[in-house]
Amino acid sequence: MSRLTVEDVYQHVRGVCFKTGPPGTVGAETEWFVVDAADPAAHVPGDRVRALVGAAGPPPGGSRISYEPGGQLELSSAPFPGLGELHAELARDVAHVRAALAPDGLALAGHGVDPVRRPRYQADHPRYDCMRDYFRAGGFRDAGLAMMCSTASVQVNLDIGADPDDACRRWRLVHALGPVLVAAFANSPLRAGRRTGMRSSRQGIWTELDPCRTLPVLRDGADADPAEAWTRYALDARVMLVHTAEGEWVSDPGMSFLEWLAKGEPCADDLAYHLSTLFPPVRPRGWLELRMIDALPGPYWPVPVAVAAALLDDPAAARAAAEAAEPVAHRWAEAARLGLADPPLAAAARACFAAALDALPRLGAPGLVPLVDEYARRYVERGRCPADDPAPPPIPSEEDAT
Repeated sequence: MSRLTVEDVYQHVRGVCFKTGPPGTVGAETEWFVVDAADPAAHVPGDRVRALVGAAGPPPGGSRISYEPGGQLELSSAPFPGLGELHAELARDVAHVRAALAPDGLALAGHGVDPVRRPRYQADHPRYDCMRDYFRAGGFRDAGLAMMCSTASVQVNLDIGADPDDACRRWRLVHALGPVLVAAFANSPLRAGRRTGMRSSRQGIWTELDPCRTLPVLRDGADADPAEAWTRYALDARVMLVHTAEGEWVSDPGMSFLEWLAKGEPCADDLAYHLSTLFPPVRPRGWLELRMIDALPGPYWPVPVAVAAALLDDPAAARAAAEAAEPVAHRWAEAARLGLADPPLAAAARACFAAALDALPRLGAPGLVPLVDEYARRYVERGRCPADDPAPPPIPSEEDAT
């Protein structure tokens, strides 16, 4: 297998990560905590969940089911040509999983961070073992374990853009919108039974992690070429793990990807794997992954998908969103701590939701307007987010079991 050069990395990023084409396709991934209704503080064994879900057969809407290291269940939709079809099919798949779990007393819970239980590592794949060991070695043990085992999100997947200029515009816009989306959908004020002082403790956990792989790619220079920025980000990031030709997994080899290239060792598969271990809020993979949104309570997971897609894919909404988000584009910390109690973020969110609601019928998704409007009235127009809802009395959490 041929060895890579720096130029090969640039070509991969431009040809694969930033592959352009007419926008309009949308996908989503919803992560859920599985809880026992009779004992919410108990950890539910992953084998129990897998057996129940497996016995129910594949989801009817075509979503792929996977599991995070702490047992969080993830439904990854197929890509769809529009919001309406995505919503219908992914909703069917969420209902399918709920129905599989319910007879055994289990339920899906939508929180950005597990509000009650401490992290419990349940993975059995060497990739996750290496990831855990990498964070431990780097001084990120607690944040790393919390990220892997105690966080959940709604991820929105949207097209890169019609051409390089459009890709650059969408790249800038989605980064500017990041703090607005964090604040509007913040839903993790509790962690292991205690208030953290943040509306999005999930975003706080990511901030505590290895900055070379979790900070936003676009931080300075709004006109920077996105492919150039992502390539530099990937080259500078430390290698988390190596899967050797002998089938062994090695954690934290102690070098950046650029340093590894200088040794003449990595191949194309190594690059692809390295890119999969980078976790910025916006990650380009041939599409734009929006990774900054907390998992939400039951009925509301479609709202961030609808809002983000409308603001990027509808030209009028995109112009309104760019104007509204530009003043708050760097307020990531305020978004996580204050949510929409931050007046500039609240103003931006109100403008973005209004633009999205106006755009949804033009995008063929009028059926989502009532739900998005309900969310806007309950939260956004009142300067609130789900983290501001009254929390139930804390339940003592189990001790760490890692």
